[in-house]
Amino acid sequence: MASMETAAEHERILREIESTDSNCIGPTLRSVYDGQEHGLFVEKLDMRIRNHDREIEKMCNHHFQGFVDSITELLKVRGEAQKLKSQVTETNKHLQDDGKVLITSMEELQQCRVQQRNIATTIDKLSHCLPVLEMYSRLQEQMRLKRYYPALRTLEQLEQTCLPRAGQYRFCSIMAENIPKLRTQIRDTAMTQLRDFLESIRKHSEKIGETAIRQAQLQRSMDSSISSKPRALIGRRGRKEAAALTGAGTDSGGPGGSPASEQDSGILDVEEEGEEDEVPGAQDLVDFSPVYSCLHIYTVLGLRDVFENYYRKQRRKQARLVLQPHSNMHETLEGYRRYFNQIVGFFVVEDHVLHTTHGLVNRAYVEELWELALSKIVAALRTHSSYCDDPDLVLDLKNLIVLFADTLQGYGFPVSQLFDMLLEIREQYGEILLKRWNIAFRQVLDQDNFSPIPVSTEEEFRHYTSLFPLQDPELEKLPFPKKLPFSEFVPKVYCQLKEFIYACLKYSEDLHLSSTEVDDMIRKSTNLLLTRTLSHCLHYAIKKKNVGLAELVQVIINTTHLEQCCQFLEEFISNITNVPPDMANATKLYGTSTFKDARHAAEAEIYTNINAKIDQFLQLADYDWLTAVQGGGTVAASDYLVDLIAFLNSTFSVFTNLPGKVAQTACMSACKHISTSLMQLLLDPEIRQISMGALHQLNADVKECESFARAGPVAGFQGDTLLLAFSDLRQLLELFTEWDWSTYLADYGKSTCKYLRVNPHTALVLLEKMKETSRKNNVFAQFRKTDRDRQKLIDTVIKQLRNLIAQHHA
Repeated sequence: MASMETAAEHERILREIESTDSNCIGPTLRSVYDGQEHGLFVEKLDMRIRNHDREIEKMCNHHFQGFVDSITELLKVRGEAQKLKSQVTETNKHLQDDGKVLITSMEELQQCRVQQRNIATTIDKLSHCLPVLEMYSRLQEQMRLKRYYPALRTLEQLEQTCLPRAGQYRFCSIMAENIPKLRTQIRDTAMTQLRDFLESIRKHSEKIGETAIRQAQLQRSMDSSISSKPRALIGRRGRKEAAALTGAGTDSGGPGGSPASEQDSGILDVEEEGEEDEVPGAQDLVDFSPVYSCLHIYTVLGLRDVFENYYRKQRRKQARLVLQPHSNMHETLEGYRRYFNQIVGFFVVEDHVLHTTHGLVNRAYVEELWELALSKIVAALRTHSSYCDDPDLVLDLKNLIVLFADTLQGYGFPVSQLFDMLLEIREQYGEILLKRWNIAFRQVLDQDNFSPIPVSTEEEFRHYTSLFPLQDPELEKLPFPKKLPFSEFVPKVYCQLKEFIYACLKYSEDLHLSSTEVDDMIRKSTNLLLTRTLSHCLHYAIKKKNVGLAELVQVIINTTHLEQCCQFLEEFISNITNVPPDMANATKLYGTSTFKDARHAAEAEIYTNINAKIDQFLQLADYDWLTAVQGGGTVAASDYLVDLIAFLNSTFSVFTNLPGKVAQTACMSACKHISTSLMQLLLDPEIRQISMGALHQLNADVKECESFARAGPVAGFQGDTLLLAFSDLRQLLELFTEWDWSTYLADYGKSTCKYLRVNPHTALVLLEKMKETSRKNNVFAQFRKTDRDRQKLIDTVIKQLRNLIAQHHA
């Protein structure tokens, strides 16, 4: 059984050896040597080899004839092959000889092909490198010409397009390394130019503002058809707005478009030469290209926010410097003009930047700057204008502020606060005018001779009537020479009033006020002039020392004529303001009351002066209060009283030009003052004794006064009205000189009493003085019966008077 398995295994191994590649026979043989029957396998193998040899021999025997035939044919073929070989060798020789030329040509062709390929490659590389070199050369040229924005664009194109196409070359690497440095150089150079620009416009803001203000002034002076256009269409802004309305593009200079060159981005739009009637804008004086260039550069670099913040910060600092006025600005108009020119120049630049750039400054930023500026301008003007005391300078300042406001309003800035401030300054202007006119009125009063104006020719008369509206037909009929009733003071004051009104009108011009508002302002100022300044001057002239009665009389005449001219002043104001005087809200002039008050003050001063003069005469009175009664003949009036009456007659003779009531009041006041003074003289406590002789002398003086009153020194009194001034004194003296006490005591208190004006107190005081005189007259009086009886009578009357007084008091 085991031998069968071994034989089967050996058979399998043999088949495997026959069918397996000789390279893989090792494992098979190894399995034989691993077994115990390798000898038996060798025998088996030899037997298999002998079998194959027998099969090979059989096959060879079967095919031998065919092999012989093949060898025979092969021998025949060898001859032919030798012949063919010779032919091929010969042919090859000929071919080799002929191919040498071809090979040489082919090698030359190959070399040409290689050269062509190298040339094509070189051309391709150069086509990518040349633009880089050309662009870099252009970049260097642009940097040399300081055209930094195009240089930055070239740099961007070089970095993003040309260098990647050129490949990795050393010069490309060097260029790529230099690009950030060039960017930094361009950025720093642009910022340097911007700083130079900011410094330049800071220095030239005054010139820019001066040009803008001059342009606004020319705009105001144009004819009505041009001035009827909106005030905003001034200079550059007007042209740009007009172009916007017609659809024309104006953003060529802004950062929104790519400017053709740096010059295009910085030059302002100047009108064509054909438009001769266009005034170039003030901003045309400035080259804004550094701003635009720097803005474009920082925008391309992605640093626009940094640039905007820096620009606004620097301009805010410049605004603070511009808005700081000089300490002595108020001294001259030129100081104000330079201050306004700088501010206008600053905001003209900002307005131009606002309208030619997109977002560098916006409307909110400019309005914020203007609000800051407006508050500081108003504060500065309020402070510095308060130092000014020259009305001409204030008026020039007002005109300058109006021009300043109109200029900035033309650029769209709100200026209502400036006009409100002008109304405040107008109050100050009014006070300054009042001070100047106070001096003018004082000079007129000091230079006036207070006498009627003599006119000898028609020309002189017309001259004065042209200065003052005199309405007196009777005076015109009088022949020359003649006198005007008033003095030089009247026409001069009237002309000064008109000049004051003109001065007020000048300030009200160009303030955008209605005619009614102007009229109201002028009338209020004129009222202040009349009620405060002129009234004070008139009272000063009236109360001044050494003013005579003639001067006071002339003041009354002058104020009367000035009062009559108030209606002409009303018409004058209405004519220059075109406001009817009969408007419901029209302010009325207080001139009538002013001149009435002055006239009343002059009248009172006349009364006071006359009374003071009367007092001076009365101080000369030298009565002998103890004189005895003169026997026979009439008692003559005292010398001082005669002089006093003569003075009053001469005084009242010059009152003919005064209103009748004034002269009558003055005369009545003088008579009352004389009567009162004589009564006080009688009752003077220092005079303790009065004799009957003294009373007779005083009675004679009173009669002299009554004669003066009856003579009618002033016309207009009815009957004996003027005598009533002496009635108290007359009744008292009659009571004593006639010694009519029985009648007095019997009729006291009755309306029909003869001595109705005699006061019992006054009579008692006078009786006691007479009692002292009788008692001390002489030591022998008590031995004379007549004197004793008179003394008893006086005592009785005194007692009765005391009882009367006591009863009346009860």
